[in-house]
Amino acid sequence: MRVLRALSSLLVTVTLIGCTSQSTAPGPAVLRDSAPPWPAPRDGLAQIQAAGLEPSRLDDTSGQRRFTLTIAIDGTPVALVPYIGMDRPRALQGPAHTHDDSGVVWLEGRGADTVTLGQFFTLWGVRFDAKCLGASCGTVAVEADGTKVANPVALKLATVTHTLHLDVTSG
Repeated sequence: MRVLRALSSLLVTVTLIGCTSQSTAPGPAVLRDSAPPWPAPRDGLAQIQAAGLEPSRLDDTSGQRRFTLTIAIDGTPVALVPYIGMDRPRALQGPAHTHDDSGVVWLEGRGADTVTLGQFFTLWGVRFDAKCLGASCGTVAVEADGTKVANPVALKLATVTHTLHLDVTSG
């Protein structure tokens, strides 16, 4: 009889837990001011919204283009990580995102023509401004296709054809 009651109680518990809806609301966005490495944020939708961008479905390839982004802090390379700008549980992507750790940034979907480098770092959840990247502050130099960028935060990524290089020198 005890075993039957225990199984019945377990069945009720499992049923109640299984029927509880999971929250689909995004959690709070995070901007890290720490040193790398920086994993992709856990809640991609919160980061997309914090960047002021609209999410698209993961299969939205409209306006597709890509370029390679390299980052160095005091001469040390910083790897891009997979799934920046993506919310895989909700099947959503931001207009700028990564699929893997190859350094390729993909632009596709709503907002792909207007997303900026500053918004990309918000998608990644990393502080980026005229003087700092994460915990590293000093001189921030950015080159797009070999040309120095005057205002890196506002750089529209759609203007980059092949390569974007960001270098931070502390001090």
